[in-house]
Amino acid sequence: MKRAPDRSPTQTLERRLGDYMRTRLPHAVSEFVMFGLKQGWACLFGIAMLGGMIVSKVIWQDGWVIARYDALLIYAIGLQVAFVMLRLESWKEVRVIALFHLTGTAMELFKVNVGSWAYPEPALMKIAGVPLFSGFMYAAVGSYMARVIRIFDMVFAPYPPFWTSVALAIGIYVNFFSHTYLPDIRIGLFIATVLLFGRTRVWFDIGQSSYWMPLPLAALLSSFFLWLAENVGTNTGTWVYASHAGFEWVSWSKMGSWYLLLYVSFVTVTLVYRDALSPGPVTRSRARSESRSTAHPSGSD
Repeated sequence: MKRAPDRSPTQTLERRLGDYMRTRLPHAVSEFVMFGLKQGWACLFGIAMLGGMIVSKVIWQDGWVIARYDALLIYAIGLQVAFVMLRLESWKEVRVIALFHLTGTAMELFKVNVGSWAYPEPALMKIAGVPLFSGFMYAAVGSYMARVIRIFDMVFAPYPPFWTSVALAIGIYVNFFSHTYLPDIRIGLFIATVLLFGRTRVWFDIGQSSYWMPLPLAALLSSFFLWLAENVGTNTGTWVYASHAGFEWVSWSKMGSWYLLLYVSFVTVTLVYRDALSPGPVTRSRARSESRSTAHPSGSD
């Protein structure tokens, strides 16, 4: 008989919270509340990073021994260590999230040095104008992607041939660099995301029920919340755009950029979660069966 996987303390806590909600609220309300709570739990790293930026902006003094950016780097490293020790992320996931540091930092170096945005504060741990903590902001997106797939037992079906999703992700990533010198093809890339993933459903579980959402819609909704996070970073002065002055909402075009970048993030995370990708359509019952069979206990919530 196959042994049931051990649950981590956080996974047990989540199950107890779900049982508590379902016994005290109508089904539809409890499912909606649990969806929001699980989403918040999935983006815990990003929330903690945003909280660090807000608090540090409020309390930091110019005369302090350590620069704010350097303190944010130490804080981010501490968060990452805590996530591994508390089994909020597995080492397997951490290796993939490390790719977000590399690809994100490379983009930061390029964008800062062509004048797209800047980090105005001093820091010791700064390379070519880019503070090293900035890589953790991209890692926060990777952390969310990995955790949300696992926490909701997601299945993506029907998923196009994997090489096509990789090709699209590469095209999106390259365009973030090349559009500075060559024609911007992001409109074509927007269309490509719909053509390639228009039929793909994101199946996810809440309690004992399964639901689905079109993948492009899920990416659009996620990009909106990343746009809100972008406003937090900008309006705390953590980074600034050339045309940005004072408290001002970031351009809606940044939401489009995040929409495309989410596909790069998603494909990167699927290097770990290939089993969550199904080439054919699935039914509600099959989605639950597949998500249960592919869920892994290591580092699960």
